[in-house]
Formats: sequence, C-alpha cells, structure tokens
Amino acid sequence: MFDQREDIRLPAESPPQLMVVIDTEEEFDWNADPDPRENAVNAMAHIGRAQDIFNEYGIRPCYVVDYPVASKPEGYRLLKQYLDAGQCEIGAHLHPWVNPPVSEPLSRSNMYPGNLPESLEREKLTNLRDTIEQNFGQAPIAYKAGRYGFGPNTSRILEDLGFTIDLSVCPPLDARGDGGPDYRRFGAEPFWFGGDRRILEIPCTGGFAGWAHGMALPLFEIAMRFKAFKAPGILARLGAVDRLMLSPEGFTPAEHIKLTRFLHGRGVRTFTWSFHSPSVVPGNTSYVQDEGELERFLASFRQYFDFFFDELGGQASSPAQMRTLMETAG
Repeated sequence: MFDQREDIRLPAESPPQLMVVIDTEEEFDWNADPDPRENAVNAMAHIGRAQDIFNEYGIRPCYVVDYPVASKPEGYRLLKQYLDAGQCEIGAHLHPWVNPPVSEPLSRSNMYPGNLPESLEREKLTNLRDTIEQNFGQAPIAYKAGRYGFGPNTSRILEDLGFTIDLSVCPPLDARGDGGPDYRRFGAEPFWFGGDRRILEIPCTGGFAGWAHGMALPLFEIAMRFKAFKAPGILARLGAVDRLMLSPEGFTPAEHIKLTRFLHGRGVRTFTWSFHSPSVVPGNTSYVQDEGELERFLASFRQYFDFFFDELGGQASSPAQMRTLMETAG
C-alpha cells in the first residue's frame, strides 16, 4: 500500500513531540451496517470541551473532518473559528457511506475507503477536499482514511489531490475480520512514501508493549485463542505483551504512560493522541456513556499532557509542523 517507503526518525536527543488528531465525524452505531441516514453532527456543538483543554496546553490539534461535518454549518462552525484563530489544523476523513457519491453497495467491507474502486475512492475524496476548501477557506493537506482503511490506490490519489500527510496507519489494529487492514506489523514511527511527491505517514501511536519484543505478536496471537481464559490479560500483568493505544477511548492514564515510556525507550520521538469527536457527548460511543465517564475521559487528557510535558520533557506539535520538522531531519 505504501510505495517507495522510507523510514525516518528524529535524533535520539530530540524532545518527544505530541500531536493530537481527532476523527471528526457524525454520530452512528459503530457495530451496525452502514446507514447514510445516520449523519447527525450534534456533538460538534460541544467540541469545545476538548478544545479548551488543548488551548490550556498550547496544543494545536488536527481535526480530520468527514463530509457530514464539513458540509453542515452545525458541523464546521466552531472548527472554522478555531482555525481562523490559529488554534487548530483541518484535515480530511473519508467515511464512504455518507460521502457523495454513494453509488457503492453498502457493506461492512465498503466502509473502508481503500476497498472501493479507484475511480470512486478518488471522486469521494475529491468531493470531500473541495467541500472542506469551500467551507474552511483552505484545502486540507492531511488525510486519515475512515476506519483506517488505506488501500492500494490511496497513495496515488493523495498525491494527485495535493495531500502531503497521511494519518491512517494504526498499529496494532487488525481489521481483517470485516475486510479492513492489518497494521499489526507496523510501528509507531513516521515514514515517507509515494512517488514524485513524498507523503509523510504519521501513524497512530500504538503497539505491543512489554519484554517479549520480537515475540510479542506471536505470543499475543496465541493468547487470543484462549481469550475466554483471559490469557491476554495474564500476559499483560506479567509484563510480557500488552496491546495498547495512545487514546482516551478504552485505555487508562496508566496505560498511556506505560505505552509512551516503552516506545520512548525504544527511540520513538513522535506521539499521537487520538479519539473520536462524538465521544465528547455521553451516549454516542461505547467509551463515554454517562457524565461520570465523560469527566474521566476529559480528565485523562490533562493527566497525560501533564506527564508528557512535565515528566517526559515533551513539546506540542501538529501534523503540519511535523512535516516541516521531518523535512529538515531527512
């Protein structure tokens, strides 16, 4: 999927860089079949709950917006204010089933845009890019495939449409069960890819933390066969292998710090905090079902940011800033 891939790292002495990427999208049932009628963006009226925290820490997040958010005033109004104030970046996020033209069969597999025919993936992303440019005043340069669904044609489409950053890789996700990608063997480090116009890949921050190292994936696969006996949890408690992501959705502050220390110790200097915009309102996602969970969800932002900036000595960055930094690094 990634032509002419070239790995790149910041020097070991570099301070770690923290980016925030928000999958900014409509509210829908993640476990249901795709339904184009589920395209409400009511949660966007409350996105300030997160943005206020970013402002406290001097973080300029990247909101990757899909078509319902980019096309509806109630979806993009606040984000446009943040963008105009220099408080955020805006990227593109393609949910095919709510992004015109919707001419494909509606299926779980086709929720991954990289599975679509090249011409349709291109037309959808062109429409999304143009809608973002119309309503935000600038074309996006960063892209994150909906459901992390980067495909065999995505690289060339991104180059042709002027994108220079991709955020789709999500280790250690394995979504092959319903036709999605397998990122278990990808790392958290950025890399260049593409032909005439290089694109910077900035993966989600995730991985298999623990002392098993090279044996982590096969050990975890064996443990999953005995999931009913809680084998993955046993491996995590033993410190052998723990599948973690740097996200407030489904992971605790202790796990965020564990993953960060593990990756930092292995030379990783780029970290991405990621979540979905509907989670800022209880009841939209399985991760935030009531006011208590919302309070803990938002508190985890500050707990992690305090650790990252104070204890780890990190710096706030953004996808666009990271591309500039990586260009100077090689």
